[in-house]
Amino acid sequence: MRLATYAHDGAARAAVVVGDDLHPLPTGVAVAQLIEQGSLLEAARTAQRGPAVPLGSVRLLPPLVPPSIRDFATFEEHVEGIALRFGDQITPDWHEAPAFYFTNPHALIGAYDEVPVPPGCQAFDFELEVAAVVGRAGRDLTPEQAREHIVGYAIFNDWSARDLQAREMRVGLGPAKAKDGASTLGPWLVTADELDDYRDADGFLQMAMTVARNGEKVGGDTLANMAWTFEEMVAYASRGAWVRPGDVLASGTCGSGCLAELWGRRGIRDPLPLTPGDVVTMTVEHLGTISNTVVSGTTPWPLPRARAKPGTGRARGAAAG
Repeated sequence: MRLATYAHDGAARAAVVVGDDLHPLPTGVAVAQLIEQGSLLEAARTAQRGPAVPLGSVRLLPPLVPPSIRDFATFEEHVEGIALRFGDQITPDWHEAPAFYFTNPHALIGAYDEVPVPPGCQAFDFELEVAAVVGRAGRDLTPEQAREHIVGYAIFNDWSARDLQAREMRVGLGPAKAKDGASTLGPWLVTADELDDYRDADGFLQMAMTVARNGEKVGGDTLANMAWTFEEMVAYASRGAWVRPGDVLASGTCGSGCLAELWGRRGIRDPLPLTPGDVVTMTVEHLGTISNTVVSGTTPWPLPRARAKPGTGRARGAAAG
């Protein structure tokens, strides 16, 4: 089953996707609400008895607004390429656990929305990922238990301001404004049962992933190259903490799924960073396609440097935004 959310009369409307049509759910019913209530299947049966809306006639929104987004780094090829960009190697610590950071759930955009360049960014990038969505609350789960807590999957694009990220990572707190501008989630939520035929004996999903810029393929991979399964990611996230219905856990960028990895391997910015007018299209087997057009962003106001530590006599000055 596939569940989508689309713009209708100035509000969000949830629907079941059947072929090229949407079958709307009752007004006021949200996908996140159905996940929390555990009533997706019941709602789907009701929706499919109603009139259909052509997919091509509406603007798709993110299928749900999650309470939290954890973005992992589970593709070794990607992590290696990023390390090379800074003349480094993968830290041995990466192999010990599926590392993640929290990103902004309020910055989600739809599958075909425009994405503005973040203020002050000169090195805008995309990241091809897949996200799992939690369907049931859990804590201290095993991977076997976690399988029953994943309700579905969607494509995830973690848009990244690479120049802002490099500066922020040197501070030691991880990415912040570099990942704060936008993330694409969509085009819809595909329930976990639809992917059973793609799962191998070790629990990895054998699903092809590709990304293109202006119609030209940039990179691609398979979900089977993840270092940890989604179930292991959910179990790790639940160690000593709750995962809640609607939480999103993204795989991290696949191998060759972003520009920065290619920059690291080639030693130069080739291909060049994204600019307004670029169209980034991502396709994941059985999950669908998302395609966003880059547009100009806003000009940041000049941010002052940190106030001088008392007694140092340093002038504060101003820094470029």
